[in-house]
Amino acid sequence: MKILYICTHNRCRSILSEAISNQLAGDVIEAKSAGSQPAGVVHPLSLKYLVKTGHSIEGLHSQSWDDFEDFQPDIVITVCDSAAGETCPVYFGASLKVHWGLSDPSKIDGDDAQLEAAFLSCIEEISSRVTKLKVIAEQGLDRVSLKRALAELGAH
Repeated sequence: MKILYICTHNRCRSILSEAISNQLAGDVIEAKSAGSQPAGVVHPLSLKYLVKTGHSIEGLHSQSWDDFEDFQPDIVITVCDSAAGETCPVYFGASLKVHWGLSDPSKIDGDDAQLEAAFLSCIEEISSRVTKLKVIAEQGLDRVSLKRALAELGAH
């Protein structure tokens, strides 16, 4: 199953989702991430806390969804509310589109401990969803059943 995670700037939540998906479910899921208006750099705390939680950061970079015209994802998952409201490019037309609302840990205005807690909470939430998503991917569900199963994971 091919998944493209979309977040407007592709610097935090979509990057976290890509890294976690490939590590926890890479045998059944190929995950990529992109943004409609990519920042061009990954948020440094995204990288820091991925490493801290034992995830690989190799190959992660902020990129445009235009770079994935040929990827043909089975599922496009938006992880930020602004990306959920955007119209996806035509070349994602056959993809199942769902939204996972994730709080943005990079927007926390707090001290180091509060930032760490926010990032670790987001990573934990993504890890939980990806663990369940792996089971779903292994089932080879039809499109309707797949959408229903994704909805149960927090998609809408």
